[in-house]
Amino acid sequence: MKLSRQFTVFGSAIFCVVIFSLYLMLDRGHFDHPKSPRREGTFPKGQLSILQEKIDHLERLLAENNEIISNIRDSVINLSESVKDGQKNPDGINFSQGYFSELLPLAPINLAIDPEDCSFASKSESQALDVQMLDVYDLLPFDNPDGGVWKQGFDIFVVPHSHNDPGWLKTFDDYFRDQTQHILNNMVVKLQEDKRRKFMWSEISYFSKWWDAIDSQKKDAVKRLIEDGQFEIVTGGWVMPDEASAHYFALIDQLIEGHQWLEKNLGVKQKSGWAIDPFGHSPTMAYLLKRSGFSNMLIQRVHYSIKKHFATQKTLEFYWRQNWDLGSSTDILCHMMPFYSYDVPHTCGPDPKICCQFDFKRLPGGRISCPWRVPPEAIHPGNIQHRAWMILDQYRKKSKLFRTKVLLAPLGDDFRYTENLEWDQQYQNYQKLFDYMNSHPELHVKAQFGTLSDYFEALRKIDNLDEKKSNSVFPVLSGDFFTYADRYHHYWSGYFTSRPFYKRLDRVLESYLRAAEILYSLALVQSKKSEKLNAFPSVDYYKLLTEARKNLGLFQHHDAITGTSKDWVVVDYGTRLFHSLMNLKKVIVDYAYILILKDKEAYSYSPSTSLLKMDDDQTSQDSLPRKTVIKLSVQPRYLLIYNPTEQERFSVVSIYVNLPKVKVLSASGKPVMVQISAVWDETTTVSHEAYQISFVAHVPPLGLGVYQLLEVLSSEAVLADYNIYINGRNNVQVNPDRIFKIKEMQNGVEDIILENSYMKTWFSGISGLMEKINTKEDAKNHQVKVEFAWYGTTSNRDKSGAYLFLPDGEAKPYVFTDPPTIRVTHGRIFSEVTCFFHHLTHTVRLYKVQGVEGQSLEVSNIVDIRGEYNREIAMRISSDINSQNRFYSDLNGYQIQPRVTMSKLPLQANIYPMTTMAYIQNDSIRLTLHSAQSLGVGSLKSGQLEVIMDRRLMQDDNSGLGQGVQDNKITANLFRLLLEKRSGVDVKEEKSSVSYPSLLSHLTSSFINHPVIPMTTYADTGVPPLLNAFSPLISSMPCDMHVVNLRTIQSKVDSGPSDEASLILHRKGFDCRFSNKDLGLFCSTTQGKIKVHKLFNKLNVERLTPASLSLMHSPPDARNISEINMNPMEINTFRIQLR
Repeated sequence: MKLSRQFTVFGSAIFCVVIFSLYLMLDRGHFDHPKSPRREGTFPKGQLSILQEKIDHLERLLAENNEIISNIRDSVINLSESVKDGQKNPDGINFSQGYFSELLPLAPINLAIDPEDCSFASKSESQALDVQMLDVYDLLPFDNPDGGVWKQGFDIFVVPHSHNDPGWLKTFDDYFRDQTQHILNNMVVKLQEDKRRKFMWSEISYFSKWWDAIDSQKKDAVKRLIEDGQFEIVTGGWVMPDEASAHYFALIDQLIEGHQWLEKNLGVKQKSGWAIDPFGHSPTMAYLLKRSGFSNMLIQRVHYSIKKHFATQKTLEFYWRQNWDLGSSTDILCHMMPFYSYDVPHTCGPDPKICCQFDFKRLPGGRISCPWRVPPEAIHPGNIQHRAWMILDQYRKKSKLFRTKVLLAPLGDDFRYTENLEWDQQYQNYQKLFDYMNSHPELHVKAQFGTLSDYFEALRKIDNLDEKKSNSVFPVLSGDFFTYADRYHHYWSGYFTSRPFYKRLDRVLESYLRAAEILYSLALVQSKKSEKLNAFPSVDYYKLLTEARKNLGLFQHHDAITGTSKDWVVVDYGTRLFHSLMNLKKVIVDYAYILILKDKEAYSYSPSTSLLKMDDDQTSQDSLPRKTVIKLSVQPRYLLIYNPTEQERFSVVSIYVNLPKVKVLSASGKPVMVQISAVWDETTTVSHEAYQISFVAHVPPLGLGVYQLLEVLSSEAVLADYNIYINGRNNVQVNPDRIFKIKEMQNGVEDIILENSYMKTWFSGISGLMEKINTKEDAKNHQVKVEFAWYGTTSNRDKSGAYLFLPDGEAKPYVFTDPPTIRVTHGRIFSEVTCFFHHLTHTVRLYKVQGVEGQSLEVSNIVDIRGEYNREIAMRISSDINSQNRFYSDLNGYQIQPRVTMSKLPLQANIYPMTTMAYIQNDSIRLTLHSAQSLGVGSLKSGQLEVIMDRRLMQDDNSGLGQGVQDNKITANLFRLLLEKRSGVDVKEEKSSVSYPSLLSHLTSSFINHPVIPMTTYADTGVPPLLNAFSPLISSMPCDMHVVNLRTIQSKVDSGPSDEASLILHRKGFDCRFSNKDLGLFCSTTQGKIKVHKLFNKLNVERLTPASLSLMHSPPDARNISEINMNPMEINTFRIQLR
C-alpha cells in the first residue's frame, strides 16, 4: 500500500515538472538563452542564418527537456530499487576469511587473509562520476548520423608537431636516416629564427639517437629552446606505445627509459601526455602518467560515435578517473581530439575541405595536394582578410564543441617538417594570419603558436577561476576507449591478434628482462663485498640490460607489438627482440652463478665460458624454442631453478635428459619424486635420444633452488603410460616401445578422463577435446567444452587486414573429416591429452600437485595456418555458466574491465583486447582463461569465451599499411583455464563497472607469465661448492604484493650502473568471495604494509625513499622510510640502496 502511494506521488511530480518545463521552454523561446555564448556579430548574417540559430536553439531546449525527464525517470528507478532492496547495505557484509589449510609437500601451513583486505573489492561500487563508458555504450544507438560540418559557434594555440613512428613502412633506422634526423636538425635552426615559433616532440628512441650524433653547440641550442618554452618534449617515453596489447610492465619500463634519459641529458620533466596514434585508449596509461607526475594528457583515436556524442555533450575534455578509485586521487585532465584524424585537414575545425587549405605544405607545386581539390593559397595582403575569416570560422565552430574559450589546433602529421621549405611555408603563413587576427580587436581572438603545455596551462587558468565552487568546468569520466572504429563497421579489433608469434615473444622477453634486472641488482650488491667479484664486468652487462630495455621499449610502439608493420620491419623488430633474449640469458646465468656460489673468493671470471646454461635454445627470431638435452653421468650435474615470483613457490619443472635411468636429489641430498615421459619424434614414435623428466621444485621467493641430476643403475622414477587413439583410415601406426608402455586404442565414444585431487576432466574419445569438469570440493559437474572455429572475411570491397577484423558472419566450426590422432599421457606428476589436427596441436595438461598449479588446466596450442587463404582461427570455450551478455577482460595485465556484448553492434565490435586474462561468471562460478600472450577475445554468446589465435589475410585493409598479413609462423599459444566457486555475491554487483580476480587467479597469472627458469652446469667443468639455495627475501611477500621490477638505475656520469635501484611494487586488488579451501598459497596479506628491515635477507636497506613512478619526481618531504604502506591497485616506485 505504502509503495503504490509513493509511486502515485512521483507520477504526479513528473507530470507537473513536464508541464512546467514546457511552459518555461515556450517562455524562454522569446529570449536569447542567457548561458549560450552568442554568435559574434562580425560576420554578416542573412535571414537564413537567423532561422538556423532559432532551430538550433529549439533543438537545445528540447535536449535539455529530455535530460530533465530522463533524470526524473532515473530517480524513480533508483527509489523503487532501494525500496525493493530494503535497507541492505553492501558495505556491512563481513567477508572474514578464516584460515587456509595447506596440502603441499614439505610444508603444511596456515595462511591468513586479513579481513580488512577483503573490503576493497566490495566497496568499489559507489563512484561519483559524470560519465561511465559502459553507460555511454549502452545509451548510444550507433546509427552513425551524418555529422556534417558541426553547426555551432578565445585564445587559439596552434601546435606544430611531427609524428614519427619508430618503425612502420620503414624500419626505425631507415626512417631516422631518411626523415627524422632532418626534422630535428631543421627544428634547431628554424625555431631560432623567430622566438614566437614552437614545436613538440614525443619519441625519445629517435631523439636520443639524434642527440648522440650532434655537436655540443647544437645541444646547447636545444637546451635554450626548451628553457625558452619554444620546444617541448611531450610524454617522453621511449615510444608512443600501443595501449591494447602492451603489458603494464613494459609500458612502465619504456616510460622510465625515456624519462631517465631526459633527466640525465636535458634535465627536463614532462607534464603532458600526447597519444595521437594508438588505436584505442586504456585507462591504465592514464594511471601510469598520473603516477609519473603528469597533470594532463591528450588522446585521439576513439570510436567516431563516441566522439560525436561527446561533442554534443561538450565532454571532449574531462578528468579521467580509474574505475576502482572512490576518491579523486587518480584524476588526470584529458583532451580528446574531436575529429577523424590528427592531420591538418582534421584539426583546425569540422570541415576538412577548408582546413586542408591551411596546410601550407600542400601549396601548388608540392608533392602532396588536397584530396578535396581546393589548394591552399600563400597568404598575402590581397587575400589575408578573407583567409583569416575562413580559418577563424573553423576555429569558432571547433570551439563550440568545448566548454572553454581556449582552443587547441594541432598542426602536423606523420614525419612532417622534414624539409626547410615546409618550416617556412607553415610558420610564415600562419604568423601572417596571427598578426592579422591579433591586430583586429573586433575579432575577439588571440592566436599564437603554442606547445601542449601552453594550451593546458591556459585551460587550467579558466578552470581555477571558479575555485569558490568545488565543482570543475570539466566532467569526470571512467572507463576505456576500446574497441576503436574510424568509420562504418571498420572496427580495429584485428590487430589485437595480428602477428601473434611476436606478441608471445614480447612476453617471454619481458619475463627474462625482469628476472635479469632483479638478479643483476642483487648480485651487484654482492660483488661490491668481494675483491674477486669486482673483476666481473658489471658495466658491460649493464649495457646488455640497457639495450634489452630499449629493444623491448621499441617493440611497445603502436605499429610493432600490434603486428601492423611491413614484413621486413617485423623482421627488424624480431631480430632486436631475439638478440636481447640471447643477451639476457647470458646475464641471468652469469649472475645466478655469482649468487649461488658458496665461497665468493673462489670465483674467477672467464669471458669465454659460462658455468651455467639455460635449458632451452632458440635458433632464430622466428623459430620456437627447443629444449636442450642434458647429458647425465654418475657425477652429479647441478640444476639451478630461479623463481622470478615474490612468493615461495612449488612448481613442476620439466627438462630433457639423455638417459631414462635418472635420479634427482634436493640440495640436502634427498631423492625427489620424478616422472619420466617420452619425447616424441613423430605423433606416435618415441625418440630415444631424449627423455623428459618432471618433478616438483621448491624455490624461495625471488631466489634460486639447487637440485642434482645423476645417472643411476636402477631408477625409482615413475614412467608415464600412453594411450594413443587412432582412426583406421588415417594410416597412423603405433610402434611398441622398449621403455614406455604404449597402448593403441580406436577413436570411440568412450570418454578420456584426467583427474587430480581438485578436479576430474572428461575429453571426447573422438576429437580429444575437453567436454566437462567436475570440481571435487562441491562434487559438481560443469560443462566446459573446447572447440575450434574459422572466421573468413567479408565479400565486400573492404576486407580484413592487419588492423581491421571484417568477418563474413559468425565463425564456422573447425571440421575434420577423420578424427585426429589423440595421445593421452598418464603420469604421477602430470597427465595430458594431446590432439593432432591439421592446423594445430592442442594439449591440455593437468598437474597432479597440490597448490596453485594443480587447480587450473594448462592449455597449449601450436598453431600453423601458413597454407590458408583469408582465414582466422579461434579457440572457443563453451560452458553452462549463464553469463548473459557480460564478460570481463583485463587491460594491460593491470586491471579488469567489465564488457557487454551488444547485439546492436557488429560482431567485430564485440572483440576486445586481452593481455593476461578474460572471464565469465554467474553468481556461483567464475571461469577464467589466463593467457601468456596478448590476443583478441570475445564472449559472443552466453557462457562462451572465444580467443582469436592467428589470422592470415591476403589483402591490405586500407588503413595505411599497404599489405596483408601473410608472414605467419608456427606459433605457440599458452593458456590456463581456472574454474572457481563464488560465494556471497550481491546481484547488483553483476552490473558494476569494476571487477577483480581472486588471489588464486592473480597467482595463476603470475605463474604462467613468470615461469621458473631452469639452468644447468656444464658436464665437463668442475663446479666449486654451491649454496643449498639463494634466498634474497626473509619470507614470501604478501599475496597481493607484486615486485614489478628491481631495476638498477644508470649512473649520472657514464653508461654504467649507479649504486641505486628502483623498486617498483604493485598491490593488486582482489576479490575474496571465492572458495578458500586448500588454495596452497604460501603467503598472507598485511593490509599493504611491509616492514623494510624485514624484507631482505642478509642485505641491509641503507636507504629507501618514495619517488614518482618513472623516478622523475621525488616528494618534497622524501625521507628514508622504514615501512612501505600501499593501497589496493597502487603502483609505487622507491629509490633503494642495498648494502
